Amino acid sequence: MKNVIEFKNLTKTFGDSVILNDLTFGIPEGKITTILGFSGAGKTTLMKHILGLVPPSTGDVIVMGTAINKLDDLELREFRRHFGMVFQYAALFDFLSSFENVAFPLREFTRMSEEEIRKKVLSLLESVGISREATYRLPSELSGGMRKRVGLARGLALDPEIMLYDEPTSGLDPITTHVVYDLMKETHERNAARNFTSIIISHDIHATLKYSDHIVFMEKGRVVEHSDVETFKKSENTVIRRFLEL
Repeated sequence: MKNVIEFKNLTKTFGDSVILNDLTFGIPEGKITTILGFSGAGKTTLMKHILGLVPPSTGDVIVMGTAINKLDDLELREFRRHFGMVFQYAALFDFLSSFENVAFPLREFTRMSEEEIRKKVLSLLESVGISREATYRLPSELSGGMRKRVGLARGLALDPEIMLYDEPTSGLDPITTHVVYDLMKETHERNAARNFTSIIISHDIHATLKYSDHIVFMEKGRVVEHSDVETFKKSENTVIRRFLEL
């Protein structure tokens, strides 16, 4: 199985604190991989390395064959077009409508005409279940679930090969949580023909086991399990057993 991302002896320290401890593993292309672990395990720091937001103390992060920690600022900015990102609590621009939020990366990174942008934005919003009525509403006028949908549409705007989700269901009720996971799964399947890869940072063990293909379980900056879901369920690691029983 081909890896779309590889970590090679990745270590990150802040002062005397070791946040990521000599990680060497890969994330498979075309699959849904969830990075699990208790708070403080290093999950979010790992995602920041994938995006090139922080440099490794030692080691390399190789994405689609490119060591992104060796790119300069201009090269990294261009390379990030390969990523889509759905942030915790959606992180929409609160002064822009749903339409304008999704249009923002298209205006920032492409030379599309306004008519081309309009068509693409409306298509993206429709694909994630945003009604025409909600298209021109501000984020404050949308429910939490609808804001997540707009965030996903914005993340898909540049047709990324890799979609990253940071705690995508934080603050949502159980029913909306499953609606959002269904939407993520549908989005993944809709883009499967181009080897679309989804990476989720989460602590939601029950939804994770239902929707993911692979699990990376982190504990204190190390990877203690990296396997398909069925193998993960059978793990005899005491920390994982405790996590599964929550």
